[in-house]
Amino acid sequence: MQKPSITARERSPGRIGVGMLAVGACMLFAAAVRAEDVPAAADPMKAVVDDAVVQAMMVAEAGPAVFEPPPMYLADPSVGDAFAAMPVGIGAGLAKPWPRWFAGASGLVMTRTLSSGVATMQPLDGKQLSTADAEATWPGGVDLHLGRWFGMRQQHAVELIYWGVYNIGTSSSVASSDGGIVAIPQAPGVTIGGTPASSYLVDADEQQISRSDVINDIEINWVYSLWDRPEFLPRERAVNLMWLAGFRFFQVGDTLALQTTPADAGLQSLDLNVATNNNIYGAQVGAKFDWRVMPRIRLNILPKFMIGGNSITNTSAVVQSNGDYGTFTADGSASTVHSTLGVFSWLGSVDTAVAWDVTDRWSLSMGYRVVGVGNIAQADGQWPTVITSPGSLSGIEAGSSTIVHGGFAGFEGRY
Repeated sequence: MQKPSITARERSPGRIGVGMLAVGACMLFAAAVRAEDVPAAADPMKAVVDDAVVQAMMVAEAGPAVFEPPPMYLADPSVGDAFAAMPVGIGAGLAKPWPRWFAGASGLVMTRTLSSGVATMQPLDGKQLSTADAEATWPGGVDLHLGRWFGMRQQHAVELIYWGVYNIGTSSSVASSDGGIVAIPQAPGVTIGGTPASSYLVDADEQQISRSDVINDIEINWVYSLWDRPEFLPRERAVNLMWLAGFRFFQVGDTLALQTTPADAGLQSLDLNVATNNNIYGAQVGAKFDWRVMPRIRLNILPKFMIGGNSITNTSAVVQSNGDYGTFTADGSASTVHSTLGVFSWLGSVDTAVAWDVTDRWSLSMGYRVVGVGNIAQADGQWPTVITSPGSLSGIEAGSSTIVHGGFAGFEGRY
């Protein structure tokens, strides 16, 4: 006879009790039948009774009920009745299917504010050149960024940013057919190949002041989105807010070059170069607010702020147009001095832009960026009034500020 299968329902404690009663009843009934000595072949009821007895005994021998895990769990095969984990796919509804990597590039057109400037010559016929005449222009630059979102809901991201603008500045000049241009500074303590510097700087025919500034920015930020990513905002939520914190390096470098052409045609032009660099670095915090004004159009504002150390350098030099340095008569050293200074500086920036999410993987954007930097040194503030010794060119004056601003336009791809 084939052993009948016993399901969990048949092995439940309530049915075991009923089974035991059935065993007792069937055994009494069987004993009564045997007492009447009815032949098995003559009584078909006996076969039914015997089968019922066997089934009832098997139910009784099954023992206490065995607990089976509900089908929504996966049983750990190495641990009896323990459960190892939830089944695969139970959290699939929480995971976001969006692309995790993002990268973008933009073009920049920016300029910066300058200090009031200092005079580079004595007044002559109503004309006087100054460092402010070397005005800031609007050159081009580039903005690049790369990042990745993490986590099942993609609320955390790490991004790397670089942007820069180069050759901010122009030149201006004054010429006199009769000579008479007296440069500022004069350099009574400098000789050029044995010739006093005054032979170049007094009664000159022409003077030109040139500026060449550079801005560089490097950031690495951690980003946290309070809700969904801004480019995937649901229809029922039109706004999103993200926090960011990270490290930022910001460089403001400006170079002024004064070229004086002496009246003596046998002498080369003499240059005075002042190059000042501000290297600001430290932690920054910020936020980004996105507002979806149309199904595919977002307005966003991105403010950032940092207070960091500023490693300032300044190099001033008196040099001929062929690259030969003059010498200080005091000690015979080359007429170039390098100075350093460390201070704390602050920086605040705001990007305001409009973004068009063309598809889920591509966006176009354009906007305006304003960056304010305080407690820095600028080349105009390091301009000497007279050069008598190396000490005349040493030291750095900090405490000024500048605003870098301009427009940008570009794209972002997600993959």
